[in-house]
Amino acid sequence: MYRDVERVAKSVYRCSLVEPSVHPLMKLSRLSGRATKMMLNSLGYDGSEFCVRADSDLTAGVIISAIVTSVYLDTRRRGMDVSALCYEDLVARPLDVCRVVLEFCRLSVSLAELAVEAFDDDSQANSGIAKSVVGRFEEPEMTVEIKAKLDELLKKRGMPTIGELGVIEGTLACS
Repeated sequence: MYRDVERVAKSVYRCSLVEPSVHPLMKLSRLSGRATKMMLNSLGYDGSEFCVRADSDLTAGVIISAIVTSVYLDTRRRGMDVSALCYEDLVARPLDVCRVVLEFCRLSVSLAELAVEAFDDDSQANSGIAKSVVGRFEEPEMTVEIKAKLDELLKKRGMPTIGELGVIEGTLACS
């Protein structure tokens, strides 16, 4: 599942505020690209390609979004039968999208209504990143200058820029 890059970046930032090991690394990444590399390495990804100084609180989330997308695309290109799902589609049309996912998985579409009901619960309710916790933090602002720098980072990696409709290859869609 993928999501609008700006929303990912803002969500990653808010989640970092409650994760004691992540937030200091994000702050250090403003000083040096090595901290960005270390953060990605700690997530199990080779951070060498993203050894960049984080100019804003949104940079880490944009990098994570780009990595997840590129790993997915790489997996498809290696012949794996995987498909993507756009989070915004799921929110806009939950029943239709659940039916498409169930069909793709060769499961009964009669389960779609139950699946939609499950979305009413916060899957992280008993954790530090529950909606009730991270929802209290303000999102960082996306200024014109920040957007320009993040767009440059995304373009270098062949990703859609912020605000650009970026439907990723292999995305399951409603007809």
